[in-house]
Amino acid sequence: MNERILMIETSTECCSVALSEGARILARRIDETPRIQSSLLAPYIVEVLQEAGLTPADLDAVAVSEGPGSYTGLRVGVSTAKGICFGAAKPLLGIDTLQILACQAERPEQARLDSPNDRIIAMLDARRMEVYAATFDAEGRKCTDTAAVILDETSYQQELEAGNVLFIGTGVEKFQAICRHPNARFQPCFPLAPAMLQPARAALQKKEFKDVAYFEPFYLKDFVAGVSKHAIL
Repeated sequence: MNERILMIETSTECCSVALSEGARILARRIDETPRIQSSLLAPYIVEVLQEAGLTPADLDAVAVSEGPGSYTGLRVGVSTAKGICFGAAKPLLGIDTLQILACQAERPEQARLDSPNDRIIAMLDARRMEVYAATFDAEGRKCTDTAAVILDETSYQQELEAGNVLFIGTGVEKFQAICRHPNARFQPCFPLAPAMLQPARAALQKKEFKDVAYFEPFYLKDFVAGVSKHAIL
């Protein structure tokens, strides 16, 4: 199946766009300059389409990172994707941002993820020691719901004792600074549009389309940090 998918990822400071045909990436653009999505996204989309000799009418779908992530970044990406879908009458696919990170995980020979108990934990940086995180198995299948987590030295001990764990994403450096477990591996990176290919193709084949008029990003805004250990006078 040689479906063509335009993929948009703006959930962090990085702006990335990719265009695929079947299992191939035809063109990509990536820029990690902070707060630049609104000015780069539209030109990047035009460039990847021109590079492949295509127009929005030639697409089979548009996929966008649906969150969690930056409020502004997600709004820019989703609004742009919805505009293209509406104008070209194409279906919209929403891809879990943490799933995108899991798809970028280093392969078993580098990351030692070769046991049924091994895990990938995708993390997006939030405030202070908070991250948005979810756990995946070594094949990239999601094992837990996305949650906001306050990191400390004891975080993810159960997973680390059970097997090797690859922590991946924009939030891993803060955990790397306090985690000393020998089973931990760290891959700091932004979620990138080319890594959306596998989940986007799967969503298209299953016709898991979003409502272009009403679809909203997943901000994870209802996080409650927890109860203070100190008495409140």
